[in-house]
Amino acid sequence: MTIEIKHKTTGEVLLKVEAETLIGADLSCADLSCADLSCADLRGADLSCADLSCADLRGADLRGADLGDADLRGADLSCADLGDADLRGADLRGADLSCADLGDADLRGADLRGAKGKFIFNWGVKLEVVKE
Repeated sequence: MTIEIKHKTTGEVLLKVEAETLIGADLSCADLSCADLSCADLRGADLSCADLSCADLRGADLRGADLGDADLRGADLSCADLGDADLRGADLRGADLSCADLGDADLRGADLRGAKGKFIFNWGVKLEVVKE
């Protein structure tokens, strides 16, 4: 089976994945800028170093996903489940995290400047304060 990941406004196919599901998929370093991944099941997926800038990830299930060093500038992560996700070094500048669940997520080194919304933090979230 082939899964097509499309641009959120033009519908252009950005990436074809030969798989039954995106659970645990290796999408590391993929160019998925402006992708429509709303409500996608990306549990345990490897999205490290991926370009997800301006992507639509509303309501996506990203539990346990590796988003380390990913570019999520301006991405819409509202209502996404990022529980236990690895976001170390991710660029979340201007991202919409309204109602996103960041329970047990690792945000060490992540850039959250300008991120929007009320975040749901549970015990176990790993943060570090970075002084400029």
